[in-house]
Parts: sequence; C-alpha cells; structure tokens
Amino acid sequence: MKTLVVGGAGYIGSVVTRLLLSEGHDVVVLDDCSTGHADAVPDGVELAETDITNTADVLAGQGFDAVLHFAAKSLVGESGTNPSLYWRTNVSGTRALLDAVTEHEVPTLVFSSTAATYGEPEVVPITEDTPARPTNTYGATKLAVDMMITNECAATDLAAVSLRYFNVAGAAFGAGERHRTETHLIPIALDAVAGRRDALSIYGDDWPTPDGTPIRDYVHVADLARAHVLALTAATPGEHLICNLGNGNGFSVREVLATIEHVTGLPVPVTVGPRRAGDPARLVASAERAAERLGWAPELTLAQMVADAWEFARARVGRTPGTGPTS
Repeated sequence: MKTLVVGGAGYIGSVVTRLLLSEGHDVVVLDDCSTGHADAVPDGVELAETDITNTADVLAGQGFDAVLHFAAKSLVGESGTNPSLYWRTNVSGTRALLDAVTEHEVPTLVFSSTAATYGEPEVVPITEDTPARPTNTYGATKLAVDMMITNECAATDLAAVSLRYFNVAGAAFGAGERHRTETHLIPIALDAVAGRRDALSIYGDDWPTPDGTPIRDYVHVADLARAHVLALTAATPGEHLICNLGNGNGFSVREVLATIEHVTGLPVPVTVGPRRAGDPARLVASAERAAERLGWAPELTLAQMVADAWEFARARVGRTPGTGPTS
C-alpha cells in the first residue's frame, strides 16, 4: 500500500512510518518540521519538507492508497493563548488536506484525533457516544476536524477512521519523544530523575482517587502505531469510524512515578502544588469499539512504556546516572 504520512517527522508519526516500512508499505512523509525532526524520518523514506496546505502537490500523480494525518499543533496551554495558530493549522490545514485527498482520489484517510474532544465527561470510561464538549481550543479544533471528515465521508466514498486517545508514552523502532516544549508526565519525570530539570511538580494530592492523585489513560506508542495501521484496512467507503484507544483503567500520577522509580532504580524528585483549574480526577477511555472494529487491544504495560522511554532518553544524551532494573 502506498501511504502518505502527514506529520511523519513527529513523535507518533515517525513511529507509524517505521511500522509501515517494516511491514513492506511504500511510505512518503510530509512534514514542515516546525515541531518534528527531519532525522526522525527513517532512511529509504522520502521526506517532503513542506506545509500541510501543500498536500495536493505531494499527492499529484503518485497514486496514493491512503493518507495518515498526524500534523497538528497540540499544546493545550498555547492553544488558549494563541488560538488563531490552532484554528489555522489544525482546521484550515486539514481542510486543504481533505480537498487534496478528494482531488487526487485517495480512498482512505486515518486521522490521529484526541480524547480532548470529550472535555470533562460525566462518566468514565469514556465511550465514543460520550458528548463531545471540549474545554480548550486544541480539543475544539480537533473536534472540528472530525466533523469535517464526517461530512466528507457522507458526500464522497472516502473511507476514514479517527482514533482518539489521551497519553502516549514509550519508544519504538528507534523513535521516541523529543518535543521542543515537553508537557508529558513520563518524559518530564525521566528528565528530573536524570538531573536535567528541577523536581517534578504534582498538581494536588487531595483528589478523590485511591492515592489522592489524578488518574489518566496511557498507551504505548507501539500499540498506538499498530492501531493506525489496522485502521487502514478497517476503513469502509463512505463511513467515518471513530474509535477510542485506551487501557480502560488508567494510572494515577503516583503509580506512574512509582513505576519510573522501579524501572530506573532512582528516586523521582517531587514537589506538591495546588490543583490545576479544570483538571478532572479521572480520565480513562474505553477501547471496546476498537477491539470490535479494528481487532485492537493494548498489549504493552506501563513498565514497558517507561523502560522504552528511559532507554531512548539515555541513547540520545549518553548514559545517565544509575543502572537500575529495566522491567
């Protein structure tokens, strides 16, 4: 299958690119490298270093079978302070992509969406029938894209799948997290363990959870990549399938930190601050539809996510202190 991976120089996109390549697919990456890294694109894969609005130029005359779309601005805080950047990039950019897909008759689209479209749900685990009420600009723009895709499938024979998920962690195929602005718990905690940043701040330890810290859903990036590849063959012409990806239970902040300490053999320096306004106590996604329609279920553990992320971090910056257990 000939695939175009839009945003394939980013964290998740680069892992998906490598998985596709390992399975014998013909892969081209489109990425402007504004947040991704050109060297994350593996050897043998063409990189079209250009903006998403130029997707039509890359698709022209190439006979692509599918587009996998990962390109987006994704910092929640920044989306509140610079909303125009998010509407322009995430929504207007995707509109140009959809027009290009239609113009060049690409039959299949897989969109990397987000569970931030649901906002603060009243019931967890979250299913796809949960009302979408995003509480930030980032989530709102991704929901707008999902709505555009739904309309596109209704008007054409486009076969599309959107995958919604919360936190992704780990590394696979030699690719991992290296965001210029890092906001994710596991890489921040690993940096604190390695002495590359100050103590990690926990936003409150008085939540209505078993250990007082918020519970969140985590999926290994290798499991996530597998879901995107499965979606390529699960897509049905004229249908926009939306599937949540999650482990169904979630892990508290304290559980994540305890796992990091076990994997690295080193303590995580921690301070406790006040709760962050708008944070829910528990966010967990149900993956029952993904199991039914994609044949997907998460396979890798939290410990494996941390171990793979730790190995990737050490390989990038040289050996960090400590030689603790790795599983």
